[in-house]
Amino acid sequence: MTNTPPLTAQSTIGTWLSHPVGGELIRGLLAQAGVGDDALAPVSGLPLQQLVAMSQGKMPQSVVDDLVLQANGGVVPEVSDEPTGWVEKITPGRFAGETVIVTGAASGIGRATTNRIAREGGRVVAVDISAQRLAELAASLPGTELVTVAGDVTRQDDIDAVVAAAGDRIDALANVAGVNDDFSPLHETTDDMWDRVIEINLTGSFKLTRAVLPAMLAAGRGSIVNVSSEAGLRGNASGNAYTVSKHGVIGMTRSAAFMYGPDGIRVNAVAPGGVATGIPMAAHPSERGLARLTPFQRQIPSIATAEQLAASITFLLSDDGVNINGAVLTSDGGWSVQ
Repeated sequence: MTNTPPLTAQSTIGTWLSHPVGGELIRGLLAQAGVGDDALAPVSGLPLQQLVAMSQGKMPQSVVDDLVLQANGGVVPEVSDEPTGWVEKITPGRFAGETVIVTGAASGIGRATTNRIAREGGRVVAVDISAQRLAELAASLPGTELVTVAGDVTRQDDIDAVVAAAGDRIDALANVAGVNDDFSPLHETTDDMWDRVIEINLTGSFKLTRAVLPAMLAAGRGSIVNVSSEAGLRGNASGNAYTVSKHGVIGMTRSAAFMYGPDGIRVNAVAPGGVATGIPMAAHPSERGLARLTPFQRQIPSIATAEQLAASITFLLSDDGVNINGAVLTSDGGWSVQ
């Protein structure tokens, strides 16, 4: 008789695939979607539960719950208190007394970043286009200092509202808000796609950064982290508009780091690879772009969680990142060295 632990929603996808019962269940689920288990290779180290977030609404929680029941003969297994894999470790007081602005704060990487800063004692000005999701975020963080601002980072009036909500002191800014493109190559990129992606990913970050710099210059200190992407380092990670926007974010980061370093302001960038709660793909992606990109995207070594990206972002935002200025931190599981 073996002592194999029961399969749970927190068991890794790799553990499920290697299990005689769980593996068959997962492969059956994939077969219904018309894909093989190789599609899960980059996420093999993530909990099965993460598939709910990754599916962006296509896989309900009930599917995972049902898989767990089937894998355990219809019995709900006891879940061990012992954590498995990487566990987020909160540093109490790391942002105590500081005001930090986070954009894209109500979902994905922005939400995870907001969550961590708030739990580490910071006053967070959480900015997002969705007032409803911001309300849900605030409800999930009772007892923390959270100011929500529903707004569009491309609109100057909304940027002014963010700065007003922050007040006279702005210690840090995380420019996380972003949108993907449709994977189109340059000759297929429409004006609308180009304008939207560049405006949100690059111009919005530029305008908000410009707006917070006077307060940081007056204080003689500050920290800014811009979220770029693997697409900011290479040409085979996404479409034309997104790739250009994320290259631009790195250029903006390096220029600002050089200009404001002597003023005590650090400006860095994080370049994520695949993220389990990443921004949605366009409804109608370019066939030509997908055909060219897919073989390279399949080489992604691992998919990160939003919390893992938040760990990288908050490290650079905080005083733990002292003496780091103008850096592009590749938080990509090693994709950039391939």
